[in-house]
Parts: sequence; C-alpha cells; structure tokens
Amino acid sequence: MQEAIDYLLEKDAIFKSIIEQYGMPSIPKRPQGFETLVLLILEQQVSIDSAKATFLKIKASQKAIAPEILLRILDEEFRNLGVSRQKTSYIKALATAILNKELDLESLPNKTAQQVREELIKIKGIGNWTIDIYLMFCLQAPDLLPLGDIAVVNTIKELLDIHDKDTMEIHAEQWSPYRSYATYLLWHHYLNKRNRTVVY
Repeated sequence: MQEAIDYLLEKDAIFKSIIEQYGMPSIPKRPQGFETLVLLILEQQVSIDSAKATFLKIKASQKAIAPEILLRILDEEFRNLGVSRQKTSYIKALATAILNKELDLESLPNKTAQQVREELIKIKGIGNWTIDIYLMFCLQAPDLLPLGDIAVVNTIKELLDIHDKDTMEIHAEQWSPYRSYATYLLWHHYLNKRNRTVVY
C-alpha cells in the first residue's frame, strides 16, 4: 500500500491534501463469493447502511445465504424483507447462473480483471459498478476507478473541478497502475468531509 500511496503523492497534489487533512485511508476488504455479490446487488443506488440492514434481515430469516436457498424464497417474502422486485430478480439471476454452472465464482481469483468483468457482466443486474467493487474489495485489483460511483465522481468534481466522466478518465490515467488506491483516498475524503463512518 505504501508504494501505491507514494506513487500517487508524486502524481497528483490532491492526494497529499487528503492525507494531510484526514490521514491514511483504510483498504476495504470483503470475502469472495456469492454472499458478497448479493450484498453488492443490495447496495446498488442506496446507502451502504440501508443495504446492510436488508442483508442482515435476509441472513436472519434463512439458514444461510446460498444460491439454492435464496432461489426458493418467494418474491413476496423478499419484498417483506425490504428487497425491491428488481433486485430480487437480480439475486435470483445470479443464483441461477451459479447453480447452472454458467458462473464459477471460485475460478475468478485466477482470472484477469477483464476476464472477471466479461464473466460477471453476463448476469442480469450486475453492471460495471458492482464488478469494480467486487474486483477491488474481494480480489484486491489495484488499478480500477469506478466512475459509476457517485462519491468518486463528486469528489473528483470537487477537488479537481472536472465535471465530465471522459475527462475524469483521462486525468486518472496518470494514477495508473494504482487507481484503486486513488479511489480509496477519494472515498476517504468524501466520508470524512461529511463526518460519516462506513464499515465495508
């Protein structure tokens, strides 16, 4: 991590100001597998806290969060647990792909980030944001910038006065091969500035 931070400090003054103001970021880690992907689906377009509350309700109501178990839950039961119809269909599409052996989650750590993206993007409801976060949190991919993430985009706008995603991408090329670490710093600024604590 130190090597990545040193590299970023040389490349862009914003990272120096973030660390001076708020200290070092933590590196989010989550276990690989189905359970984390279900949580990421729940986190799409809502706060981490509200997604976690829903996830814990599902966990409390079932023996385990496993594809064969979640596939048997009626849509109405999911709705009673706070899961939207759309997200219910995404969770079931993921469970079905795993049970049909169309997706082998255990093989993903041995693949490149691009190969992982190509596998996961085929599943209904799993888009680039979900894949970026899975790659970063679970597979420790070092060089991703999730521009589907509102906090990342808003922090770049605020600190660099760049308002167009294509321009953001071009600017961030200089952060490669450590764009994931740049993202952790951007999140660190976003949360601290708003006095928010997130447990990943």
